[in-house]
Amino acid sequence: MAVAGKRRGIAPPALEMQDRSWTFLTNHAHVLLCLSTGEELTARELALRVGITERSVQAILTDLTAEGYLTKAKVGRRNVYEVNPHGRLRHPLEANHTVGELVAALS
Repeated sequence: MAVAGKRRGIAPPALEMQDRSWTFLTNHAHVLLCLSTGEELTARELALRVGITERSVQAILTDLTAEGYLTKAKVGRRNVYEVNPHGRLRHPLEANHTVGELVAALS
């Protein structure tokens, strides 16, 4: 059975382009930017804002904390994260810029 606009399960090129989603920033950057507002967001709230799973957020928080981009403090039952604005961006093309500069540019 043929479906309008599809050939054997392959979408036409125009639809393929519409279905593909990408952004200029990584999920790591999105989490960092959300936390840079100073709000005490839970992993669930971060996941909803960024559009990823809670488990992915937890992995990103672990990465960013391990590399010194975030500090983690326990407040009651919650972890509160603070962004280190002095951390250098990781890619060689951006290594001469800091997290603080990235946040300022995108705020």
